[in-house]
Amino acid sequence: MNHEINRLLNFALQQGLLDQADRVYGANLLLAALQLEEFSPEEIDERLEVPDEILSRMLDYAAEQGIIEDTANQRDLFDTLLMNCVMPRPSEVIRAFRADYDRSPELATDNYYKLSIASNYIRKARIDKNVIWQTATEYGDLDITINLSKPEKDPRDIAKAKLVKSSSYPKCLLCRENEGFAGHASHPARQTHRLIPLDFGGREWFLQYSPYTYYNEHCIILNGEHVPMKISRRTFENLTEFVTLFPHYFAGSNADLPIVGGSILSHDHYQGGRYTFAMAKAPVEKSYVFEAYPEVEAGRVRWPMSALRLTSENRQQLIELAEHILLVWRGYSDDGAGVLAFSGQEPHNTITPICRRQGRAYQLDLVLRNNRTDAENPLGIFHPHANVHHIKKENIGLIEVMGLAVLPPRLKGNMEKIREALLAGRESIADDEALAVHADWYKEIRAAHPEINEDNAAQIIRDEIGRVFMQVLTDAGVFKRDEAGLAAFDRFVTACK
Repeated sequence: MNHEINRLLNFALQQGLLDQADRVYGANLLLAALQLEEFSPEEIDERLEVPDEILSRMLDYAAEQGIIEDTANQRDLFDTLLMNCVMPRPSEVIRAFRADYDRSPELATDNYYKLSIASNYIRKARIDKNVIWQTATEYGDLDITINLSKPEKDPRDIAKAKLVKSSSYPKCLLCRENEGFAGHASHPARQTHRLIPLDFGGREWFLQYSPYTYYNEHCIILNGEHVPMKISRRTFENLTEFVTLFPHYFAGSNADLPIVGGSILSHDHYQGGRYTFAMAKAPVEKSYVFEAYPEVEAGRVRWPMSALRLTSENRQQLIELAEHILLVWRGYSDDGAGVLAFSGQEPHNTITPICRRQGRAYQLDLVLRNNRTDAENPLGIFHPHANVHHIKKENIGLIEVMGLAVLPPRLKGNMEKIREALLAGRESIADDEALAVHADWYKEIRAAHPEINEDNAAQIIRDEIGRVFMQVLTDAGVFKRDEAGLAAFDRFVTACK
């Protein structure tokens, strides 16, 4: 362990997590965590991108010595404690971020993101295991991800979680009180978590990166107060303020109603990052004029979900028009399109907004959402329908809306088994318990691809999954992309004028 401690200190110094003046302090914290009493400095000559190999050895030692139980959860809690021994304090991270920001917003986020990876807060080695590809469609290249980065629950961890005393601190995984929290069997450790304060019109918000990073520099912008999600004028003010501060990032919000809100609705927050999704590349296919807002260009986006795009260098006019459209949509009904604003007092209409910069201009995509259900679609009328649930059943949140499917781990193994069945010429997989859910889809693939062979089978399956995701987005579209649906879209725009 003496050698591994020296390796971790060397890694932390190289990555800028630790200052040379703090080396002895960091070593002593590691000794205490590993229950060791002696230490001898060594010269280490190596350079690593991530600390996983060192941490793995330390975790094995801790398990052998009975310091921790050898479960996935216990290992995650303990390696976070170890990394915090060689981390800068939150105030130091904030000072460094602000100094970098004075030189360039991009430099500030670059270094903050690198720190989040080096500290193992973003577990890059796990995330790199995710299966990622793109599928070409009529709406552009959709991103598909099979998420393999979350380890499976160990029965021993599940048993421990049941024994944890119920607590309301932190209130949720997004609360700023998570910074430095040790975690327990039912709450992840956050000792390596570092937040950057933001000022949104005198209101305290914070910037952090998502530990799961579904795309490049996937960040979360969270309210300093634990208040529910609410799409309003303030949302548009905050999103435009964020991209003013960080013009190289986009920012968007999940919707604020169940079913169409794909995230934690109990805590107001947004997501952003440095990535261009297919939706951002989608063109405006029809322009609209709002005479009361002459400096705002508006149009319908060529996208499977129903989206209005507003673009303007006049930030205030943009915000005012967005608020006007939101308020009209909140109370808008169109029986012919299946859109009802209310069932009794229960609201159904809301918006998923996404903001980015286009040079000096602000661009705001307003995706119309409705969470109504009926007997035929108990999970949602404008939600993935039953025939695509074998691939995607969960809510369609901000990330999916923009064109990135986050799919469950089970699909990786299923894809390989389906490939084997196709190559073996099996007529059906309905008798296979694990694959039966894909039986109808399997027959469709067989019929559509008589040319399937060893060389192209894997790619065909990936492309077919991508096409299912395109159907998922189509299902979630409020106004369908047929003649009647586009006419209904135009009726709504007319109602906004």
